[in-house]
Amino acid sequence: MHTVQGKQPGGEGSGRPRDLPLPATPGETITVLAHFHRAEIARMTGWRDRIDLTSNWAITVVAGMLSVSLSTPAAHHGVLLFAMVLVMLLLTIEARRYRFFDVYRARVRALERNYYAQVFAPRPGDVEDWTERLGADLRAPRFLISRRTAMSRRLRRNYFWMFLVLLAAWILKVSSAWLLQDAAPVDPAKPMRGAIQNLALGPVPGWAVLIAVGAFYCWLTYATFRPRKKSGELAHGDVHV
Repeated sequence: MHTVQGKQPGGEGSGRPRDLPLPATPGETITVLAHFHRAEIARMTGWRDRIDLTSNWAITVVAGMLSVSLSTPAAHHGVLLFAMVLVMLLLTIEARRYRFFDVYRARVRALERNYYAQVFAPRPGDVEDWTERLGADLRAPRFLISRRTAMSRRLRRNYFWMFLVLLAAWILKVSSAWLLQDAAPVDPAKPMRGAIQNLALGPVPGWAVLIAVGAFYCWLTYATFRPRKKSGELAHGDVHV
């Protein structure tokens, strides 16, 4: 380790403060690592709290909309469709927050995997150029995963199951006559046509609503369970958010 040379403050012609010294001893380096590790954990925890907050909002939206829609026949089935839109918006927000969280988690795990693990259980063969990568990341931070990947991870953890609950509630709503106060009578000879007519949402015909919901859930299923290769921190251990 070395010390960066700079002009002394107050010197003739000095227009900026003296450069900060770098750690010169192993003890100073360890102190820097400890403080850096603590700071990155705090940033990671802050973004994790934001992720949990968005998930709580989504659960609250689902519970509230289910209560409004299924408690009375006067409630339109569009309430549940609106709930799907709100949960999708919250998923988009949470995916963005997860990308930030993943950046700081990767830094913390780089320190834990390559330094602290070596302190407690040294492995001579486990030598990575992790300090260079960490320094490059600190100089030019970049997201490590795409928005699509982040959204897929959050779907697998929480949101896909919320969407399934909303879908089940919507099917129950549109298929139960006692939950549709203003529904048109269904002709027993043509039950499918009558049921599709009751799916209408304002000027949008029932068949268009049915196709839109079906296409949306097909996309959700693919985005959640599409084949993927473990990378980044997912390739190390089984404990992940």
